[in-house]
Parts: sequence; C-alpha cells; structure tokens
Amino acid sequence: MKIRVQKIILAFLTGFFIAWGLMLFPAFPQSTPQLSDPQVLVEHSRERYQAGDFSEAVTILKQAIHDFKIQGNKQGQAIALSNLSLVLQKLGQLETAYFYITESLSLLTHPEFPQSPIILAQSLEIRGQLELEMGSSEQALRSWKQAANIYEGIDDPIAKIRTQINIAQALQTLGMYRQAKSTLEQVEHDLQTQPDSIMKAIALRSLGNVLQLVGDLETALIVLEKSQEIAENLDSPIEFGATLLSLGNAQKSLGNKAQIPEYTASIGTIIPLSCPQYSLNKNTLNHYNQAIQFYEKSALVSPLIITQTQAKINQLNNLLKLQKWADIKNLYLEIQLNLTKMSPNQNSIYAKINLAHNLACFKQFTATDTPSWLEIAQTLTEAIQQAKNIGNQRLEAYAIGTLAGIYLKNNNIEQAQKLTQNALILAQQIKAEDIAYLWYWQLGYLLKIQGDIKGAIICYNEAINILKSLRSDLVTLNPDIQFSFRDNVEPVYRQFVDLLLQTENNIPVSQDNLKQARDVIEALQLSELENFFREACLEAKPQQIDEIVDKIDPTAAVIYPIILSNRLEIILKLPTDSEFYHFTTYKPETEVESHLEQLQQYLREPDRTNDVKKLSQEVYYWLIKPLETELEKKQIKTLVFILEGSLRNLPMSVLYDEEKQQYLIQKYAIAVAPGLQLLKPQLLQKRELYALIGGVSEERQIAEQKFTALENVQLELQEIKSEIRRSQQLLNQSFTEIDLKNKIGSNPFSVVHLATHGQFSSNQDQTFILTWETLLKAKEFDYLLRLRDSTNSTAIELLVLSACQTAAGDKRATLGLAGIAVRAGARSTLATLWSVDDESTTKLMSLFYQQFANINVTKAEALRRAQLMLLDEYEIPYFWSPYVLVGNWL
Repeated sequence: MKIRVQKIILAFLTGFFIAWGLMLFPAFPQSTPQLSDPQVLVEHSRERYQAGDFSEAVTILKQAIHDFKIQGNKQGQAIALSNLSLVLQKLGQLETAYFYITESLSLLTHPEFPQSPIILAQSLEIRGQLELEMGSSEQALRSWKQAANIYEGIDDPIAKIRTQINIAQALQTLGMYRQAKSTLEQVEHDLQTQPDSIMKAIALRSLGNVLQLVGDLETALIVLEKSQEIAENLDSPIEFGATLLSLGNAQKSLGNKAQIPEYTASIGTIIPLSCPQYSLNKNTLNHYNQAIQFYEKSALVSPLIITQTQAKINQLNNLLKLQKWADIKNLYLEIQLNLTKMSPNQNSIYAKINLAHNLACFKQFTATDTPSWLEIAQTLTEAIQQAKNIGNQRLEAYAIGTLAGIYLKNNNIEQAQKLTQNALILAQQIKAEDIAYLWYWQLGYLLKIQGDIKGAIICYNEAINILKSLRSDLVTLNPDIQFSFRDNVEPVYRQFVDLLLQTENNIPVSQDNLKQARDVIEALQLSELENFFREACLEAKPQQIDEIVDKIDPTAAVIYPIILSNRLEIILKLPTDSEFYHFTTYKPETEVESHLEQLQQYLREPDRTNDVKKLSQEVYYWLIKPLETELEKKQIKTLVFILEGSLRNLPMSVLYDEEKQQYLIQKYAIAVAPGLQLLKPQLLQKRELYALIGGVSEERQIAEQKFTALENVQLELQEIKSEIRRSQQLLNQSFTEIDLKNKIGSNPFSVVHLATHGQFSSNQDQTFILTWETLLKAKEFDYLLRLRDSTNSTAIELLVLSACQTAAGDKRATLGLAGIAVRAGARSTLATLWSVDDESTTKLMSLFYQQFANINVTKAEALRRAQLMLLDEYEIPYFWSPYVLVGNWL
C-alpha cells in the first residue's frame, strides 16, 4: 500500500510540473473523495488545481503538509511543499512560493532524508520555473541543469528531455539564443525516434520560437508547422493554440522582414517606446494578415486565458501596423476583460505593459478619446504593483519606465523624470542592462528638452556604453531587432552625437567632443554590421585609419559626414594633424534624405545627366565645399569617406563642382571605408597577382527570379586573364558554390573577381551573388571567402563584384556591401552600386587591372584612372560612376 501511494504522489508531482512548466493542463474529472489521509489530500488538491480552484488547492495542501509532519513522513511533506509552491506560483505569490520550495529542498537534501533522486529532480524543476518567473534566469538555469544531471544518472530520458526544453527557455531569456537553438536541436534529434507526443509538440514549438529569434524564419515555420500538426492530431487544444500563436509571431516577423523599414518621423524625435509607423508593401501586408489569422484562431481554440490574451494583444499590434482603427477599439476591450480574470504572474503583467504601449500608440495615431490616458496609466500602475507583489523587479522596472513614457507623451516632464529615475535605479540594482539603457536614454532625452545638455550627455554616454557591452547579445534587445534597430538602437547614437556637436554662443565644438562623436558614429556602424549578420564577430581595432594617413599615406584625408535631424555635420581628419576639422551645413534631415534619394534614382537613368549634375552639385556644396581650402593646403590626393545613412548608397565620385565643371573623381582618388575600426592598414604587396575569375554569362532563373544574360562576361574574364597571367577560371556550369569553395579553400588567390548578377540589401537574406545553380546568400558567401585565414600572407588583396547592384529603394542597401567587404577577409572590395551596361563594365575592369599592375599606383588611384578613361568615352555618369572601392585604398 505504501509503495502504491508513493507512486500516486510521484505521478502528481510530475504531472503538476508538466502542467506548469510546459503549459500542459490535462483534464481530470472532479470528485470528492474521503479525505482520510494526507496522500489522498494531495490527490484531491491536484483535482482542484486542474479545475482552476487554486485557493482550495492551497488549503488542502497546507492540511496535507501538517498531517505528513505529524506522521513524521518527511518525503510526503517535501512533495506536498513542492506542490504547494507550484500552486502559489499560479496565484502570483512568488516570494511565498519560493519559501516553500526552499523548505522542500531543505528536507530533500537533509543527510538523514532517504535518498529519492527523482523527487529531488522534480522539485529542482519546480524551483527553476519559479526562479525564471521571478526574473532570476541564471539561477533557473542552474536548477534545471542540476535536475538534468540527476535524470541522466537515473536514466530517465523523457524527464531529461523535458528539463532540456526548460534549460533552453532559460538560455533564451539570457539572450543565449544560439545555445538554446543547439540544445533544442539535440532535443529534436532525441525525439525523432519517439512517437508523437505532447512533449514532442512542445519541443518543436520551442525550437521554432528560437529559430525565429535568431532570424531563421523559413526554418522556424517548417518546425512550427510540425508542432501544429502533432498538437492537432493529439487533440491538445492547449498546445495547438500555443503553436498557432507562435506561427502568428513568425508570420509577423516575416512581414517585418519583407518591407524596407522607413520611419516617418525624424530620428531625432524617437524616444524609448516610440510608435513607428511604416509604409507597407504587398508582401508585408500578406504576412501581417496571415499573422492575424493565426492569432484569431489561437485565441479561439486555446482554453488558456493567457494564450488567448497574448494572441489578442499581438493581433492588436498587427492591426496598428495595418491602421485598422475600428477593429482595435473592439479588441482592446476584450483584452482588458481577459486581464481582469488572470492571476498576477510574469505573463499577465507583461501583457498589461504590452497592452498599455499599444494603446498609447493607438491614441498617438488616431487622437482618439478612448481609451483615456488615465486608463492607460492605471493599467501600468496595476502592472507595477503586481510586479512588486510577485517580487519581479525586472518587470517592475520595465513597467515604471513605460509609465514614465506615458507622462512624457502628455508633457508632464517632472513626473516623467521622477519615474524614469526610479525605473533606472531599479534596473541598475538587478543589473538588467537591456532595460537600463532604455531609461538612461529616456532620462537623457528628458534632460535635453529641459536644456540640461551636460546631464543629457552623461545619460546618453551611459546608454551607449551599455549598448557596447550588449553588442555580443544585441539581438536580445528585441526579437525583431533587424526591424526595430532604427527604433530602439540607432536613435540613441544619433541623438548623442547631436548633443556632442551642439555649439553654444559660437564657441567651437571641443576636440574631445569631436573625437567622441566620431567614435560614437563608428560604434553605430559596427552595431549595424553586426545586426546585419545577427552576429557579434567583428573585432574593433580603433585608430587604424588615423595611423594610415599619419604614417603611411600622407596624401589621404578622411571625411566623416553625419546626418542629424536639422543639419549635416562633417568631421575631417588630415594627415599628421592632431586636431580634427569640423564644419556644419544646416539642412533638415528630411530634405537631405529626399535629395539623396532623388539623386540615387536619377543616377540609374542614363538620360538624366543634367539632373544628376544639378543634384550632385548640391551634395558637393554640402560635403566638399567647406573642406576645399584645407584639402588644397595639404595637397590631398585621396579622399576616404566613412559614410552613413543614405549617403552610403551614392558614389562620391559623381559629386559635381559647378565652378570648375569637374566631378570629384576628376580631382581625387576616392575610397569608402565601412568604419575606422575595420580596416587592415597594410600596403598592397606588389608581387605577381594570382586571380580566381568567374561568373555567369547565360540567362538563369533561380528562386523564382529571372536573371538576364550578361553577354560580355566571357570577354571581361578574357581581358582580365590577359592582364593577370596567373589565374584560374570558373564560368557558367563550373561556377557553383562547391567549385568556388574548393578553389578558394585550396589556392592562395590574391584577387577574386566575380562577374555575375548580385544584390546588396539591408536584409542579409536579400544580399546574394548568383552562381550557376543557386543564390549564394551573404552568410554563405562570407563563409566561403573566409576559408583562408585573412591574417596570413595569402589574404585576398582584392575582391571584385562585377554586375552586382544595391537593392532599389533600400536606403540601407550598402549594409550588404559593407558587410561582405568587412567579413570577406579581403583588404579591399570593388563593387558596383547598380547593374550597369556590361560592355562598359568590361572596359572599366580591363583598364583598372592595367593600372592596378603599376607598382606606384594605389587601388583607389587605379580605379580613378580607369573611371576617367571611361568618362572620356561615356560622359553619362550612369556608365562610369557606379564603381566603389570599399576598404583599404592602398
């Protein structure tokens, strides 16, 4: 009898944890047994728990604990204590729950206690879930790893798999998405031999969620659809509803990814918890509408109120993007009703904060009276109090800062500042840096609008320092960080630079501020590139460009144009000068952006030469005219631009000096650097070149895209072979990913020249080069080119990407080019910003290599000379201007 009862208790404990930790709530028939002993009390409390009567379950478990204690049954007492902790978690009484689980584990680990590994492991699982709920993810990870080790020792693979899923959950909250992905991939592998089960559905959903967070959305959809199928076949509405919610989130992310994010307001006005409103394209609309369908179905089929509420809030967010105001009014009332029915816990509190933020955006876009600002503030006040009650300081800090943002929107600056400071102090206490940076930013903005520039600079500096420390986990700041980078990261940098470069009473900006502004923009560019690849793998090496112009090339100058909300700032570094030069051109950001976008469009149209001159002379006046005197004094021959914003999509060679009727390329050799920290300051070794040349000349149709024939590619490769005697060629059928990998991996090529269709985009999945059989995406191309160690003597000196182009309409398209240039391991990259006539490209490449062979000519000068020869033949900028040299110009 004793053994049978122990099995009942163990089953109860395990069942309880699965119900809580893995969101399984199997239905049990209600019954009213005779409460004759504590074991039966425990079983009855389980029935009350499954019925949702948590308060009654607590009462029954406390009686069971008392009875076990009188009997001297410490094992039963420990189990009842663990289950009591679990029920109290559901009631949001986390501190009390933690007290009981600690008491249970104290009994289970007492030297006189009979060893029961499985009970200890299950109690550790419960503690882990509680620690995660309280925001202590590292402690939760330790608890679950202890449990997993116990299951490993007692050979309980199913329990171990369950714990691994929770370990992955903790890793996600710590921002360790790739470790979580690796853990879940192992879980998926272990489950492949198992029959379909609820646990399998949960594991697949967890893996799908992580894949979404690391940006592998297509694979995430496949995995989530498998989870959906299993949950549906097993008739589990709880898991079915949860997976539908995840599928909606994946479709939403695909919608974000499908569009080119362009914020409608000036970046200088963006603050934490701003409400972005983007123009929508067809693909984005399609994905958002699919997401709404998944959310609606999830809310309909799930019996769990938290799943219903999360689905409806996410649906509301999508309706905001689609500007369906009427639908929002009805939906938020349903959400508010749901929230009143929920016990306070981490999920419900976050739901309230999320709802308040969405409703604030709703009011901002529609100026509606319903809901009132007071109602929104009350929702956040409730969230703050509930976060305090359950001891979750992380949520409390987030809710307080969000409430401060509501006061800021209503111009109550004093209260906004007070609350922001409180939120910041709390976030610092718990070392929640990803929250602290938001409130430093918000406090800096509040001080700025009050005229306290020094105080604002201190706050922005702290926010930037935190962002630098978070670089390795930048993706953790937002699940859709690539989409929200412009909203949540970039404004901090730009607003800080704005403050650093402000002048008062005509006093020049200090050299310290100029240097710091340059470093901040540099850090922004580094963050953008890491965000592009979703990896923090670029090692900063500051001051290298300064060293080149001071010690190696005294004829080069470095120009940093910075676009701010109301002006263009230009910082100039001249060789051997210890101080920077600084010039300001007052032009609104919107006017600058519109002008640059128009010029970019005209450059792609051969019959717009006069329009190009007219627009480019204006840009010349902004960027170069103020510098002319200093450049002439130093007899500068090469201009190295560190560009940002929309300027990166323009060839600086085309800037036009109306007075002298010359393009900039007629005065200077020109290069573009992705950033001062990323160049390798090494002179080109003028040894015999060894080239890999390849491309696709024939028409191809791949991935539902048609690529026209490039009839002159064969001639281009032939011309290069005549200039570089030592070379190997891959053309058409032989120009495959495998062939490229084999060639690059086994030969010390100094030049890699690829003449094929390609595209650079701010989206790495839309950055590719065309091989014979596939589109070689940015990451795969990066891996392929880095097969050789770029630090040794066989580094690629020059990568040429001929016939590639920047994605039309994408203001950040050259992020793709910069990303490839930086990550390729090549000292320099020569590419085209648009797909130009391949006959003129063939001529330019031949001329370039002729000049490149000259021992006294830098790569930038070789390109300049080739462009000038082409300009003599083709006056139209469309033909000669799209070529840009990225990286080392020597």
